[in-house]
Amino acid sequence: MPAPALAAWLDGFLSAYYRYHPVNATFIGVHGYDDRLPDYSPAGVDEAASAADALLGALRTLPEEPLGAAEEIDRRLAEGVLAIERWERESAHGHRGNPCVYTGEALFGVIGLMLRPFRPLGERLECATARLSAIPAFLEQGRRNVREAPSAWIDRALRECAGARLLLAGGIDLWIRDAGIAAPALRHAAARAAEAFAAFQHHLETALRARATEQYACGSDALALLLRSGHCLDQSADEIAAYAEQQIAARERALAAGAAALGAPSPQAALARLLDRHPSGAAYYDRFGEMWAAARNAALARDLVTWPDYPIRYVPQPTWVRAAAPYLYFIPYRSPAPFDAVPIVEYHVPPVEPAMPEAEQLRRLRAANDSVIKLNHVIHHGGLGHHVQNWYAYRTASRIGRIAAVDCASRIAMLCGGTMAEGWACYATDLMDEHGFLDPLEQLAHRHARLRQAVRALVDVRLHQGALSLDQAIAWYRDRAGLSPDAARAEAVKNSLFPGTALVYLVGTDMIHALRRALLPRPGFTLRSFHDRLLSHGSVPVALARACMLRGDGAGDAPPAAGPEGPAVSSARLRPS
Repeated sequence: MPAPALAAWLDGFLSAYYRYHPVNATFIGVHGYDDRLPDYSPAGVDEAASAADALLGALRTLPEEPLGAAEEIDRRLAEGVLAIERWERESAHGHRGNPCVYTGEALFGVIGLMLRPFRPLGERLECATARLSAIPAFLEQGRRNVREAPSAWIDRALRECAGARLLLAGGIDLWIRDAGIAAPALRHAAARAAEAFAAFQHHLETALRARATEQYACGSDALALLLRSGHCLDQSADEIAAYAEQQIAARERALAAGAAALGAPSPQAALARLLDRHPSGAAYYDRFGEMWAAARNAALARDLVTWPDYPIRYVPQPTWVRAAAPYLYFIPYRSPAPFDAVPIVEYHVPPVEPAMPEAEQLRRLRAANDSVIKLNHVIHHGGLGHHVQNWYAYRTASRIGRIAAVDCASRIAMLCGGTMAEGWACYATDLMDEHGFLDPLEQLAHRHARLRQAVRALVDVRLHQGALSLDQAIAWYRDRAGLSPDAARAEAVKNSLFPGTALVYLVGTDMIHALRRALLPRPGFTLRSFHDRLLSHGSVPVALARACMLRGDGAGDAPPAAGPEGPAVSSARLRPS
């Protein structure tokens, strides 16, 4: 081990991370804290702050020792994580001012135990019962800590309360029924948790609503911290915004030209044609697997990447979450846990069932049309995009790169994973377009998505600098990105909650394209070798992977097994259902 002192420090850093982020730990596959929720009591927050300060102090006194590229990356990223968490502890965007912190962690602390069979059912039931039993005290911490909040965050927390009550009433019963067990302790804990959510909902509607604000910006200094310490970017926020404005104009022109080439009077009119290109109800579920196989075969035929064997199966959304899911951050593809050897990753397809009214079936089929299946559910998420990138990330030498982009309660585990995770997934769609996998109408849908990326970046920066109000941000999404009023509002609210996050789509994607152009003249360059090498760095900032690849060092070289956080992830043949 070339750097034993740093390795020991990273052991302590990761141990503290899992201890103080127990719900994240569950989604990552570290299960020593599955019975706990975060502790945002004054004593709990002080303990976490003291631990972080001790880690920072110890990091600065580590002895000089030779570091490999992956170790240098981990050292820089860990210090950045601690700096960002220090800001969040004092910020209104963290536990002090955001009621969604409490609704999201409480709900997904339980959902994370219900989703995957990573431990025997009896053990998961015990942990779920413990977490449900902890919800009343946890939500009470939220009542005490959050003295005022922006109105849109209150609205979102209220939606999550409504979803919680649906999950804790009917959803838990369906899960128990499907498992064929009685679980009286779980039912009792769920009933008490539902009462706590009802009380928290009342608090939001009355006391907190009376103190609602419209203060969504994190501020320029905080945004600069996130860009520097999270994404490791040299560009300033203003430079990113200026670039985004240029890209919005260019992508609007490309979208209009694409619509004209299809003989449509407007992009909206052309894109509306996609709604009628959908499978029948009987063929709906099979279409996902068929499209996945076609996408994989196309990528392999063009030698785009070394595609790993990694099991995934498209399945209907679980019955127990269907009533609650529209109110929650329940995403169809949730990144697999790096340290859980689940045999097959399940991708939760929005359900279309024969018992549904015909009009509702048609609405869902139009929403999940062939273009959405191909571009979103297959390329971006379940195939070449996130799923393939996750496989590489879980085997990288960077210990932070293995876990940073894991989907947790309401965002990824660490901000630093964003430019690679979302940048690669968007780049993957560009790549499949470049190599002829999209027809002209699907290309137009992809151009629309590229426009949305640029609007996201601009809104992210200007909203958090205080230059845009939330209503103005919504208008950007509605008027320039072409989103529906409801979708525009949801996007803008999410941007407001997580500063420095929405810009990763544009910044990460275009940095990958720029790196490819820079390396293209080098002897021996091939697309597959470039993509394999990039992905081998894991979920670290593209800026750091770029520096390694331009130097030609070995930051992405993975060890034969995962580190002390958990076991190596098993690999099996990737096959759709």
